[in-house]
Amino acid sequence: MFRLKAFPWETCLICKHPSLLLATLACFMPFQCLELEAEQETPNVILIYADDLGYADVGCYGATEVHTPHIDRLAENGIVFTDAHAPAATCTPSRYAMLTGEYAWRRKGTGIARGDAPLIIDPETITLADIFKEGGYHTGVIGKWHLGLGPEGGPDWNGIIKPGPLELGFDDAFLIPATGDRVPCVYVENHRVVNLDPRDPIKVSFRQRIGDEPIGKENPELLKMHPSHGHDRTIINGISRIGYMSGGNKARWKDEDMADTITERALRFMEARRQEPFFLFFSLHDIHVPRVPHPRFVGKTTMGPRGDAIVQTDWCVGKILEKLQELGLSEKTMVLFTSDNGPVIDDGYRDRAVEQLGKHQPAGPFRGGKYSAFEGGTRIPWIVSWPGHIKPGKSSALVSQVDLPACFADMLKKELPDDGAPDSFNVLAALMGQEDIGRPHLIEQSRTLSLRHGDWKWIEPSDGPSINKNTNTELGLNQEAQLYYLGDDLGERRNLIKDYPEKALWCQRKLQAIREAGQSRRP
Repeated sequence: MFRLKAFPWETCLICKHPSLLLATLACFMPFQCLELEAEQETPNVILIYADDLGYADVGCYGATEVHTPHIDRLAENGIVFTDAHAPAATCTPSRYAMLTGEYAWRRKGTGIARGDAPLIIDPETITLADIFKEGGYHTGVIGKWHLGLGPEGGPDWNGIIKPGPLELGFDDAFLIPATGDRVPCVYVENHRVVNLDPRDPIKVSFRQRIGDEPIGKENPELLKMHPSHGHDRTIINGISRIGYMSGGNKARWKDEDMADTITERALRFMEARRQEPFFLFFSLHDIHVPRVPHPRFVGKTTMGPRGDAIVQTDWCVGKILEKLQELGLSEKTMVLFTSDNGPVIDDGYRDRAVEQLGKHQPAGPFRGGKYSAFEGGTRIPWIVSWPGHIKPGKSSALVSQVDLPACFADMLKKELPDDGAPDSFNVLAALMGQEDIGRPHLIEQSRTLSLRHGDWKWIEPSDGPSINKNTNTELGLNQEAQLYYLGDDLGERRNLIKDYPEKALWCQRKLQAIREAGQSRRP
């Protein structure tokens, strides 16, 4: 904001003549007022990031078998995007792209991270958190991380765990290091494991068995939730996980309390930062497996733990909105609610999610889901609300979470360097509901790459099974390229590759050019 300079009285000739001073100020004031009106107020920003939540898993996107009143209220007061995408059909690459503004497929080591993976984002990389911090915001991340921690070789769980979020622009961090189905099953606050007893050190391995902890494969009688595939190693809280862990007994989480724990931390963050601008990345674990909602949510739907976990997700959103109201920050805060990839029903545990699905269609009209090249893999719910500033409605603009760094850099009037956020488009006008035009094209990542250009979608050829036998997800893989027109075929049922060879060739060349250029946000 431009401000009138305060001239020293003893050196200001105008000030010797008060009437002239008033007249001069009167001349300046209209221009100052116009500028103040034109200037956009910068809000607090809360990014609520659900896990494995499908396009139609919530009421405002068509769900009828599960009720999500808090998410629906957020939608009533904001913009509901119908063509919004996670950058990838799996978790880690989506989070990488969202925080860095760079497609994860450009970097090696950005696949689904192991529980003991080192930090996969270079601390020298400009991140979404850096942009907010440079803009004078206090920044925090609470919840699921799954982007690795520590140096090459992995973290020292019994010592200082760095680099991590604090080296990427976050001021505060309270983390689920990877996922609930992977060890270590502990929380990390800033640089240390929470409640760790040094007399009971943590050991973690994804290669060989360690310690004498029972494992699910050998001791199914100890399990309260049984695996359907994989997930049969160390048993913690009656659930067998991916990987081996020993020690850290006092620090281990209880799955049923996880949503309460991270939500309480988020509310504490908001309370502590109420007097200053803040950015909170609130990363939920639900509805990722193992789905173990708190007992007060059990039985709230007819869909078993998966449906009940969606209700728990909605409760988390409700608590955030309630706290904003309590603090008087509702109209000073932009809330974004979205998901890291599409839905999956059976993702490793026998929780009867398939048998109890009923009429519910998690991906709505879209084909595929998590892991898939079809739209169900990356097309996700995305709601943006800022009461008093964003007019409620729906938007068909093509947007992706990889765009967040460019959007918020624009909002905060921060210029990205040429090599920063290379695939992030500034679609802030679309997020604000000022226009219905999004990015010109989009690369969707699964086990292969797809190009979206308007309503056209081209999936590059790839080897691999057509269906993931474990999850029963259509993967969209084919040894020949596929071309679909989503304008009248949202379900990607009619492959038009032979009918529109020129369009297919254009898409092929465009994808190759983006791949080779190393960036896509600049012509």
